[in-house]
Amino acid sequence: MQTVQIIINILLLVTAVLLIIVVLLQESKSAGLGAAFGGETTALGSKRNAKVQKEAKLQKATIILAIAVGVFALALLILS
Repeated sequence: MQTVQIIINILLLVTAVLLIIVVLLQESKSAGLGAAFGGETTALGSKRNAKVQKEAKLQKATIILAIAVGVFALALLILS
């Protein structure tokens, strides 16, 4: 039982660090006055679409990692 707790502790630590990194990689929602005029788009908007896709992936990763942290924390609570 002690080995399982150690493994879950390590997994919890790794997922928590990954969650911190993913959250820090996301851009803030308030981009300032420049975003109001669409200063970052190209003629076809391809740069903006790539940025939106990256943000969507980061948001999904944030949700998955947050759920994983919660599950590992609950597992440690149950095992102890």
